[in-house]
Amino acid sequence: MPATRVKVCGLTNEADLETAVDAGADAVGIICDVPVDTPREVSVERARDLVASAPPFATTVLVTMASDPDRAVELVADVGPDAIQLHGDADRDLLERLKSDTDADVLLAIDSDEVADVKRYDEIVDGLLVDTVDEEGGGGTGETHDWERTKAAAADLESPLILAGGLTPENVAEAVRTVEPFAVDVASGVEAEGGVKDPEAVRSFVHGAKNATRSAKSNSESEPHPEP
Repeated sequence: MPATRVKVCGLTNEADLETAVDAGADAVGIICDVPVDTPREVSVERARDLVASAPPFATTVLVTMASDPDRAVELVADVGPDAIQLHGDADRDLLERLKSDTDADVLLAIDSDEVADVKRYDEIVDGLLVDTVDEEGGGGTGETHDWERTKAAAADLESPLILAGGLTPENVAEAVRTVEPFAVDVASGVEAEGGVKDPEAVRSFVHGAKNATRSAKSNSESEPHPEP
């Protein structure tokens, strides 16, 4: 199993973005146009600046709850991300519109309670993110979910699975070994305060995610084997 990719989400300033990239994060998430109260949301103008500040080979992800197809397409054009991640009421028409009218990869966030339904979106999107969401459909709750159920539901997916929901530097390695996702996504789990990242937590999280399978393999190889 290759090293798990990491997305650090809810970035609000260039310093935190640089910290995430320097720590080895593969993707950075910027939240914009969401109808929920979160300290991680930034304006369209700020989102554009943060995307522009990302170095080459760091994937920029616009995270939004825009449910109107015209608005979603407009956001991609205004901000210029590599990918758009949709939360809330994203129907098939919206997903197909984004695929046809933008160059951005389309990621869809699914509530962990609805993980059994992920298959119906598999052929449309470029990645499926399983998260623990609040009543308004937003993520960043800091709550985990049933990893075994997520792994079972995603077993037949063609799209990459991105695991989110309550991940921290302390539990990410276990999550990776349990679910074996394509990537993990963290926001509140590496914060010093709302909207501001803790650099040491970011580094610890990325290291834990990327070394989880490697350490498991090393432990297995070091265990004594019975004589034949």
